[in-house]
Amino acid sequence: MPCVTLDDVPLDLKLPESQALPLSQLDATWYSAGTNGLIYQQAIIDLPLLTDDELALLPLYSHCLTELGRGELDYRANQALQSEVAGSFSAHVSIRGLPDNEQDVKAFLVMSGKALQVKQQELLSLMQDTLANARFDELPRIREIVAQQRTRREQSITGRGHSYAMMAACAGMSPAARLAHLNSGLASIQSVKALDKRLDDDTELAALGTALQQLHAKIALAPRRFLLVAEDDHLAAVQNSLQAIWADVPSTNDFTPFALPATRSSVKQLWLTSTQVNFCAMAFPTVTGQHPDAAALSVLGDFLRNGYLHRAIREKGGAYGAGAGQDNGDAVFRFFSYRDPRIEGTLDDFMKARDWLLKEEHDPKKLEEAILGVISSIDKPGSPAGEAKQAYHASLFGRTPELRREFRKRILEVTLEDLKRVAGEWLNLDHASIAVVTNLKNSESLSESFERIEI
Repeated sequence: MPCVTLDDVPLDLKLPESQALPLSQLDATWYSAGTNGLIYQQAIIDLPLLTDDELALLPLYSHCLTELGRGELDYRANQALQSEVAGSFSAHVSIRGLPDNEQDVKAFLVMSGKALQVKQQELLSLMQDTLANARFDELPRIREIVAQQRTRREQSITGRGHSYAMMAACAGMSPAARLAHLNSGLASIQSVKALDKRLDDDTELAALGTALQQLHAKIALAPRRFLLVAEDDHLAAVQNSLQAIWADVPSTNDFTPFALPATRSSVKQLWLTSTQVNFCAMAFPTVTGQHPDAAALSVLGDFLRNGYLHRAIREKGGAYGAGAGQDNGDAVFRFFSYRDPRIEGTLDDFMKARDWLLKEEHDPKKLEEAILGVISSIDKPGSPAGEAKQAYHASLFGRTPELRREFRKRILEVTLEDLKRVAGEWLNLDHASIAVVTNLKNSESLSESFERIEI
């Protein structure tokens, strides 16, 4: 059978092209894509500077925004109307470091929906009315949502333990990583359990509803922009609807942009819960995507996984899986193991992978396979609408098409010497950050230097 080689890889990265819509008072971007009669709409709202308490509320707030009532509608009536209008309608928070500095972050609340073209005006109205009239006075519903979140997060540990361990290991490496750990990682499981317990007190529940309403009022007036993806035939209608519905919705000029305190530190933690297997993670501070070493570090993950980690940690160690990879957004290189019977042996194997790379001779074909793996993830096709949304949000965080093409070009130029150089430079055990999800019994044989945290 013929094999794919680097010679078969196209030199250019094809990305969808956008156009700015000429609308007064509105920042709107249009992507033309084959969507089979659907229209994809997003309202992207700049997050303002928030207090620590407000930051902690963001995951609950973004979930509640489309799950509560609005205006005179309670949540049941509102959800029924959402189902009539939209194929999907949700909100989430997006926070990332910039491509040249992981300590400098941008953050947005994204309200996202899709609908048939004949419903496009109704979907825009639904978004606008949700932002204007979301009901945070539905306290029993808020109480129910918190209980559901607690149950889901507690049950997610054994399925997502490796992701949680990596988030914990990276939590000190960048502001965005720290917030991810607090709001969607292991620390969030602790906080939602504590919140669920507090809400047995009606006074606490009322205070939570008030805090959510105040946070919403702060976000609702922030600057906003719009993303629209559909077929060319629908451009005029969508443009007219957007202007009519959103042009006069007020926003404030008195706006302080979102920011987080800088952080670049390591941890050594054991997170204790009722699991029969372990999830290990080790992280090293590295560089962002614009640094010359970022491309080699991105290839390094695939090279170590295929060449050493799979054999040492899965085949010999008995774990279900293991891997490594560079995260350019948080400027960190991470090792992980999944459903692992070992802890200390796996942590040793993470560093032995580095030694194996530096000391052994390697087949150039293995490097080519690693490069092809990274390129395939970059070039992986998506739906027309999905590719448009990905391109827009990448640019929103400073990852322009030019930067993405340049990074891909650098991936294709990585050599074995580059891999050895960046491994020797950045994978230094003195700078390692370690987090393990395990149980109390397994933790008893480990060094007292680990901080022990009960989930």
